[in-house]
Amino acid sequence: MSMGSQARSGHDYQVMTNKYINPIVQIADCVPILVPTAYGPINIDQYLDMADGVYITGAATNIDPVLYGQENKTPEKPMDRTRDLFDIPLILAALERGLPLFGVCRGMQELNVALGGDLHQKVYTLPGMKDHRENPQADVPGQYADVHEVRPVPGSWYADLMQVESFQVNSLHGQGLNKLGKGIEPAAYSDDGLVEVVHMPGRKAFTLGVQWHPEWRASDNPNSIRMYKAFGQACSEYAAVKRA
Repeated sequence: MSMGSQARSGHDYQVMTNKYINPIVQIADCVPILVPTAYGPINIDQYLDMADGVYITGAATNIDPVLYGQENKTPEKPMDRTRDLFDIPLILAALERGLPLFGVCRGMQELNVALGGDLHQKVYTLPGMKDHRENPQADVPGQYADVHEVRPVPGSWYADLMQVESFQVNSLHGQGLNKLGKGIEPAAYSDDGLVEVVHMPGRKAFTLGVQWHPEWRASDNPNSIRMYKAFGQACSEYAAVKRA
């Protein structure tokens, strides 16, 4: 789990919100390793030697658009380039090793960028698309309330995992996937056609990216439980093979 940079009261911090850690412990039954990103892409192999899976979380920051060949269209939004420059090689190394990988919101976007894809920087300006951003005036539970539908691609392993034709999710993002990276395919769409879930069918290891925040009160959400349990099982299986 990669931590992000944040300034507080004149000091620089590396931070990780508890809501991301909770389902890894409580549902996936894994032991989290929090990895600082502020020092650049060093020691990645040492971290991955300890890992049985990689979990790339969301954050309040955007990926630097230079990394996918675009100018910055949202200069008012914070970025975390040190995390970008750590997570992209981390993701590529994890994929090469065959580690299970689960990306949430920014984490899904990082997976796409790492594999050569790019992003819509302002989904809310695209014709026919909804505004997927949270209401800044709402309280936190209101911001994480379910607001739109997601439909798994019929016949996909993801549809088999979720066991429903559609379900409701929260939405707290201004950016979304545009061109998909090499090997990445959609596994579910929102009701306006935005890619909400991706996977890599050509890869044997568990690989999942979702655009919403399943970690929010995950233990109370059957859809979140299915995903975190599947990730935890994939990590357990990887660990068993590694031990053997």
